[in-house]
Amino acid sequence: MARAALRPVSHDDRLSLVEHLDELRTRLIIGLVAFIACFAVCFWQNDVILDLMNRPLEKTAFNAESQDPFERAATFQGAQKRLYLQQAVAARALAQEERLSAEVRRMYVQLAVTATAAAEAAPNATARRPVTLGVGEPFTATFKVAAYAAMLLALPLLLYQAYAFILPAFSPRERQVATPLLLMVPFLFFTGVTFAYFMVLPPAINFLQNFNDDSFDILLQARDFYSFELLVLMAMGVLFQIPVGILAATKLGVVTPQQLRKGRRYALVVIAVMAMLLPGQDPVTMLIMMVPLIVLYEGSILLASLLDRRASRALAREDAELAAADDDELLYPDRDDE
Repeated sequence: MARAALRPVSHDDRLSLVEHLDELRTRLIIGLVAFIACFAVCFWQNDVILDLMNRPLEKTAFNAESQDPFERAATFQGAQKRLYLQQAVAARALAQEERLSAEVRRMYVQLAVTATAAAEAAPNATARRPVTLGVGEPFTATFKVAAYAAMLLALPLLLYQAYAFILPAFSPRERQVATPLLLMVPFLFFTGVTFAYFMVLPPAINFLQNFNDDSFDILLQARDFYSFELLVLMAMGVLFQIPVGILAATKLGVVTPQQLRKGRRYALVVIAVMAMLLPGQDPVTMLIMMVPLIVLYEGSILLASLLDRRASRALAREDAELAAADDDELLYPDRDDE
């Protein structure tokens, strides 16, 4: 049954509703199996994934200018540890002084031991991590992050299954337009996610976590933090699909590259609004997000212009060949008869 449902289907084939549903069911099962397999791998390696998700927090901790009580307490503990180590070194040096009495040297030895023990007991300076408040939140937060990571891993196969299902509905001309555009979707999505992870999240989290930090005891709940990160990553992946939309619109004749150039100022406003609507965006981060979107917009116009000129040259070539064939037919009407 599954093999029949997944047989190649051309544009001219006419399938019954049952056959369409059978094919859809088979492709959904394939996508579900792929997602479950990716989820199993991601949940198995959840410590690696959570470490990657927590890294944008590293630059927000132990800021010398921060007034956050927790960060100031951590800074104080670090200074205390360094002081204890220096005291231990000084006490050991004094314990070697022969001009001091044996009792005094024993006191310095004991001081060195005590200072060393205090330094070892002081907590090490570690990067900030989200906190959990509910009993099951460590599990639910891990499950959620692993599920989204599995979705990213399975995305190419899921897109392929969706494309293979709707492909027969496209005419040959529409297929020529859709195929290269759909191949661009996963590449642009992963590019947007990577850009957001390295360029957007660190400054955004740093700004938001240190904003008015002298007025709050800042604790970051894992559920809210991971939701914020995932929303930003997914939003940037979607926004990076601008070239797909522009090229599809130009290839289908909805707009022309010239119209896109004339509407550049309106496009800049739309891009600014989209960047502003993303959660937790400060002005600096919003500008960082706008730069690649503007580059993608301008690059899409350039690529659309090149493809438009290429199509015009191909059409002109075909017209010239048809005209030459018509001229030959007029000049040599009896050539076919010979």
